[in-house]
Amino acid sequence: MANKDAIVRQVHGSLEHEPRINLHRHPIKIGLAEGAVVLEGEVESVAAKKLALELAGAVDGIRGVVDRLRVVPAERRGDGAIRDSLCGFLLQEPEFRNCAIRVRTKGSMETLREVPGKPGGEIEVAIEDGVVTFEGAVISHSHKRIAGVLAWWTPGCRDVVNSLDVAPPEQDSDDEVVDALRLVLEMDPLVQADQVTGSCRNYVVTLEGCVRTEEERRQAELDAWSLFAVDNVVNRIEVRA
Repeated sequence: MANKDAIVRQVHGSLEHEPRINLHRHPIKIGLAEGAVVLEGEVESVAAKKLALELAGAVDGIRGVVDRLRVVPAERRGDGAIRDSLCGFLLQEPEFRNCAIRVRTKGSMETLREVPGKPGGEIEVAIEDGVVTFEGAVISHSHKRIAGVLAWWTPGCRDVVNSLDVAPPEQDSDDEVVDALRLVLEMDPLVQADQVTGSCRNYVVTLEGCVRTEEERRQAELDAWSLFAVDNVVNRIEVRA
């Protein structure tokens, strides 16, 4: 393995040259453990988090990346408040109306909704130090991605660990990403979904269209970054007043 200090310097250089990762405002601690790069700290957005992991993983001579990055929330909230808001989102979302919802609190499981007969999946939610963890199973990759986006939308969320299975099993694809993106943009009240189109190739999303404000443009991009397994987002949306 190459010199450890040299690898750390190379990772730091890669992160420093990415404008969406602001190391001066949000420093990232870079370490090595058994050949893997360890990234630890807070970053500005889910985009910065995913880009940091991708750039670190592209450095020669490492065996993997250990993710200990958290996103700085717009609002600091306790786990209980995050849990209540997220569970409210899940219970109200029509896509999950046939899905059982359960929440784990202090080692015990509470059922918020039980679905008789054959439920359309089962979502188990836990929150610790602002990190949302999903377990269970849903009926499609789109449902898995929507759950993850709802978590990222929840005030106070610092990270999402989406371990939902898809049952029955089905292969994921770029088309599945596009389907989820369309649903998420339609769900987002801050975006005019009919003004934005999205495509996906090798889990890189490209956004196009015209919106009224720069904030709407940024929000559409953030929605795309929040989708599970999306590695990068190319934002070609134009702002026209």
